Amino acid sequence: MRVRHPARPDWGIGQVQSVVGDRITVNFEHAGKVLINATVVTLDIVEDDRR
Repeated sequence: MRVRHPARPDWGIGQVQSVVGDRITVNFEHAGKVLINATVVTLDIVEDDRR
């Protein structure tokens, strides 16, 4: 799944690597691998516009 961090648009689009409980590991274009706490941050899903 592709996502964006709503408070960090400079990180670019991220690819979810894993989800374990409330912990989401995302590999962002400009920030690298980041561990997100889903109880604190709600990531925005990036819709795939390819058809």
